[in-house]
Amino acid sequence: MKLLEPIVWLCITIAVFWLSKLVYAKTGKILLTPLLITPIIVIAALHWSGVSFRSYNAGAGLLTKLIEPATIALAVILYKNAAVFKKDAALISISASCGAALAIITSASIASMFGLPTAIIDSLAPRSATTPIAISISGSIGGLPTITAVATLVTGLLSMIVGPLIVKWCRIDNPIARGVLFGTSAHSAGITKAMEYDTVSGSVATIAMMLTAFVTLVATPWFVGYLL
Repeated sequence: MKLLEPIVWLCITIAVFWLSKLVYAKTGKILLTPLLITPIIVIAALHWSGVSFRSYNAGAGLLTKLIEPATIALAVILYKNAAVFKKDAALISISASCGAALAIITSASIASMFGLPTAIIDSLAPRSATTPIAISISGSIGGLPTITAVATLVTGLLSMIVGPLIVKWCRIDNPIARGVLFGTSAHSAGITKAMEYDTVSGSVATIAMMLTAFVTLVATPWFVGYLL
């Protein structure tokens, strides 16, 4: 049974995600998003069963390794909507770059104002980049990748909750604006949300996410070094 345990937990994780995705698609309630429900149910199940994270990750860790290929696969969406980027390349690039820079500055500044340790500040600064890149940046500047992973997840979830409210209250009907909003603030989770509006928003969100990741990769060490 011990040999099968990692595989069992991998299957449980996939099943919980799939079921929560069905519920979310049916209800449309943001608090039922799989990104929130799946971790809660899986963590509760692990705690109740007494299974260690090490045992769980022996099987479910495969899903983590799929993050990078999944991110690369977004190039298909970019290819299909290349005309959109060519037409509004400057607008998308400037907007996403400014958003990425502002995210780094506010994260590091607020964390510093609260007197958090340098390692935590370094961990929070790249939180708006997509998970693999944020973790890589965090590790290279002295941050804690685990803290960064959690901060990135929370950022995505909050952006998915707040983003639709901003779109509604500000009456943002332009797919370019919606795409930049979700791609810059919520990375891969934002792409999923943007796709719910239309494919153009999803394509722009993909571009914005990649630009945000690039700017975060280049600018984080410099901004953090200057602010600290």
